[in-house]
Amino acid sequence: MELHNLRPAKGAVHKEKRIARGQGSGHGGTAGKGHNGAKARTGHNEKRGFEGGQTPMQRRLPKRGFKNPNRVEYTAVNLDRIQEIVEKYNLTEITPESLHANGIIGKNDRIKVLARGEVKGAVKVMAHAVSATAKQAIEEKGGSVNLV
Repeated sequence: MELHNLRPAKGAVHKEKRIARGQGSGHGGTAGKGHNGAKARTGHNEKRGFEGGQTPMQRRLPKRGFKNPNRVEYTAVNLDRIQEIVEKYNLTEITPESLHANGIIGKNDRIKVLARGEVKGAVKVMAHAVSATAKQAIEEKGGSVNLV
């Protein structure tokens, strides 16, 4: 086999459909566009959400709610989860970096420690926010809480 012998596989190459080139082509007349109307014309462009003149969905439904652009989202980490992490990864210090390194939170996630469950030993916790009961529970076991 040489380069000049190479051909596409049989049936792999299709003939171009020549539209609007006379009745004999089978695609003459209206050129596959049906009869008249906006879609048959050149330069047709339908607006987003256009429903053929019927009142569009976004106008039929009422406006509702508000998205605060300044909202700060926290990823909740409970005390029982902290205890699991300490046991699984043999950590004494919980920081956003250590949680990210172990795939528990995303790189830019903010952490809030909440008080569900309990910790069994002294753990040093660094987080963006801590509930009062969680802070008290950690400090009772000899741990410490620092805000990032």
